[in-house]
Amino acid sequence: MCAFWFISCGTSKKITEQTFEQKLSVMLDTSSVLSSGFTGLVLYDLDEKKVIFRRNESRYFVPASNTKIFTLYACLRILGDSIPALHYVETDTSFTFWGTGDPTLLHPYFSESKTLSFLKSKSKTKKLYYFDGHSSIKHYGLGWMWDDYNDYYQAELTPFPMFGNVLLVKKDSLGLTISPEISLEIMIKKSGVKRVKRMMEKNHFDFPEALDTLSTFKQEIPYKDAANVNLNILEKLLNTKITKIGVRAPGKSKILFSLQVDTVYRRMMQVSDNMLAEHLLLLCGSSLKDTISTDFSIEAVSSLFLSDLSQKPVWVDGAGLSRYNLTTPMSIATLLQKMYQEFPEEKLFSMMAVGGGQGTLNGMFNENKEPFIYAKSGSMSGVYNLSGYMVTSTGKRLIFSFMNNNFNTSISSVRKEVDYILTEIKGLK
Repeated sequence: MCAFWFISCGTSKKITEQTFEQKLSVMLDTSSVLSSGFTGLVLYDLDEKKVIFRRNESRYFVPASNTKIFTLYACLRILGDSIPALHYVETDTSFTFWGTGDPTLLHPYFSESKTLSFLKSKSKTKKLYYFDGHSSIKHYGLGWMWDDYNDYYQAELTPFPMFGNVLLVKKDSLGLTISPEISLEIMIKKSGVKRVKRMMEKNHFDFPEALDTLSTFKQEIPYKDAANVNLNILEKLLNTKITKIGVRAPGKSKILFSLQVDTVYRRMMQVSDNMLAEHLLLLCGSSLKDTISTDFSIEAVSSLFLSDLSQKPVWVDGAGLSRYNLTTPMSIATLLQKMYQEFPEEKLFSMMAVGGGQGTLNGMFNENKEPFIYAKSGSMSGVYNLSGYMVTSTGKRLIFSFMNNNFNTSISSVRKEVDYILTEIKGLK
């Protein structure tokens, strides 16, 4: 492509002797894809330490999963190298424990931690008590959609998650697997059903009748009342009774740690795992004050670490499922700048989705030989955002926050346009 020609969705304009800002403005102004919505873009040059482009930088947008950047920063500042799995108080005859929000126990995408074997060892010689002091936690976040209850990304929030709080139904060459093996109320097969469907208020699951004839099948369905279901599963796994108590056992509690944090952070950011994001944010609160509350975690993180943001975000959950979340491109860019100053580049880049590589960006930026985008996407109907780090053709490091809301075209078309414009920016700088 000629250095002075820019083509976007069938529209071409000849650009002569224009500044970088003018060239980029023309691309945005002439994009028929972005024209139906509202666009904000900030570019910050890490080498020159200045903003080199801004458009609607102080306007508020629904961030969707760009919210996970806030959650990642909270985790990086608060949690250590390993995830706190549970708190416990031990005597000669009893073992009392309670959850922290650790989402990794028996999670299908992580190796088994030592938490289960630790509990098994205690159950052999002591009575087990579960402190139920965090039972008031709400199952769903503020503003979550009620009709998403059957979708894998809206698992319930619990102080002691297991199996990702979802039922995994999988069929392959080894046969049909249903995990966890829990005593569900009703599991029946129905004709005309293509996916597993749970009743909203109970663990009654309708399975596709054609499942027997399929060679492959995979679906994750959140199960209802996960806190109580998980405790019942744990009793069966330990082969012992666990007694709920409402008062903490006397004495100073200890902490058992489970998995290394980086592996968990990568999955949260690269594949945009909502369950992990929500529970990691809960973990931040439980680590600060043994308080499992999304509101507490957000208030604490905001006051401790985010008071210097350009505009205060409206932040209500850990994953970005809620449309109540609102933030500006400049605030996200400022947060990414803080992260870059406080943590090594290699660490940050390794946690983000990579353009043309792994995660939610593996289908984007594929025409480039070397990865140059390390970022977090965020999408829902009428929303597509991408924020992160860019390495330009000349080796410059840029921070960008490219936010698009309220468009009436498809997400895929906006995604392609974002791909196109960011690739052009790479060549210009």
